[in-house]
Amino acid sequence: MIKKIYQKIFEGSFAKISGAALLLGGASLASRLLGVLRDRILAGTFGAGDELDVYYAAFRFPDLIFNLIVLGALSAGFIPVFSKLFHQEKKQDAWALVNNIFNILLALVAALALILLVAAPWLLKLLTPGFSAAKIDQAVALTRIMALSPLLLGASAVLSGLLQSLRRFFTFAVAPIFYNLGIIVGAVFLVDRFGLAGLAWGVVLGALGHFLVQLPSLRGTGYRYKFLFNLRQKGLRAIGRLMVPRFLSLVLLQANFVAITVIASFLAAGSLAVFNLAYNIWSFPLGIFAVSFAVAAFPTLSELVAKNDWAGFRRTFIYALRQILFYLVPASALFIVLRAQIVRVILGTGKFSWSDTILTIDTLNFLTLGLFAEGLILLLFRAFFALHNARTPFLVGLFGSILKISGAWFFGLKLGAPGLALGFSAGSVGQMILLWIFLEKLVGHFAPHEILRGGLKICLASLLAGVAGWSGLQLGARLVDTHTGHGILAQGVMAGLLGVLVYLLAASALRLKESRQLIGALFAKISFGKIKIGERVADL
Repeated sequence: MIKKIYQKIFEGSFAKISGAALLLGGASLASRLLGVLRDRILAGTFGAGDELDVYYAAFRFPDLIFNLIVLGALSAGFIPVFSKLFHQEKKQDAWALVNNIFNILLALVAALALILLVAAPWLLKLLTPGFSAAKIDQAVALTRIMALSPLLLGASAVLSGLLQSLRRFFTFAVAPIFYNLGIIVGAVFLVDRFGLAGLAWGVVLGALGHFLVQLPSLRGTGYRYKFLFNLRQKGLRAIGRLMVPRFLSLVLLQANFVAITVIASFLAAGSLAVFNLAYNIWSFPLGIFAVSFAVAAFPTLSELVAKNDWAGFRRTFIYALRQILFYLVPASALFIVLRAQIVRVILGTGKFSWSDTILTIDTLNFLTLGLFAEGLILLLFRAFFALHNARTPFLVGLFGSILKISGAWFFGLKLGAPGLALGFSAGSVGQMILLWIFLEKLVGHFAPHEILRGGLKICLASLLAGVAGWSGLQLGARLVDTHTGHGILAQGVMAGLLGVLVYLLAASALRLKESRQLIGALFAKISFGKIKIGERVADL
């Protein structure tokens, strides 16, 4: 019995996109809720001041190594190349590719981490020119501790890519939960003893958990680790060709955050903390919905490209796109209406002052304007990667980065942290539009009438949800004491539930098929081994 449950959880594979997305979304929800708890602990312990500014600045370079080197290879090249080998019955070559990329990536990340240990003082001075010498020294110490995390996350990311390719999503989905748990352990138990360094060790602990939890899902895949370090392997060269433009695209993406860090270092103390805290809240629906559907669709898109099934590619893309819009557009409407309640409930504790709260509310408001665009960018990127085309996302990303950085500079100097968010959102919208145009040129039009008709219905239902949410706030203000944390929570929950209910009713009345699919996915029977939930690719 125990063995059967183990196999169902760790060795089950998903045959359908919506089933995988449901699992990923549920796990992401749990992870994001832990992230909310993490940020509440950080805000209550430190407030939006110098200490959190130091932590977020120190986090930037270890995060940069992981995103540029590891994700640059795996998100753009590994899954399409591995899938092609695996589905063409070249499994020995596929396993050799896994071992080769594992060893080469870890060697590269280890070398960069060593450089970071030595060069941290110089790099932090470049990153935060507006920081005092004492703040830079603190950031250097934290950076050196967190330099261990890219090694662990790099090893974990290789396993994630392998498991995604085989549609084993469970441990990949829950790994971020363990990452956040590690940071929470650091904030709750280690900060009192080690100060800010305890928070950095929590990051390392979380990275270790992220890696270890994925190991059980390797059982039954046929994979065996072997030491292989062959820079001339064919599959590696194919990944390299895809990785270079993707690497440059990620350089641009990380440049956005580096630039925001630099700009924020010249603004009022706490501006960097405010932006990051608002960004974490904003990314809550992005991670649950957009990332879930984009990640779940990617292996299928790659497989359809390998089979030259362009009609299936377009159907799959439209399906994932409409699902993302179905969730992100109403989420944006309710975020705008409930932004004050959201920020006050999550962050309004301890040393997090009222002025910190107001700044975070305004920052979240401007970030939300670009939420739908960022969600679609995640899917559009993976569509290009499935086509073995990373060059176009890079060139479009260059334009988007110019927009984001210049906008953040212009509005940030005028509006502070909220201005950083406004510039970021403007660049996201421009980048999304260009990606869409270029993708259609490659694979043909994506049934524009269907997308437009469905999009308008989603917008109308979301507008009604926003009105309902606002009405719920007014009603809640009369029924509860909004001067207490519990009262604000009750008011927000009441308004949010009313908004969600109205949205679902409106979506059903407007005959949006996504509402039927949601109900079907929630109540479908799950058959492990092959887990069959929701739409098949053939039915899209």
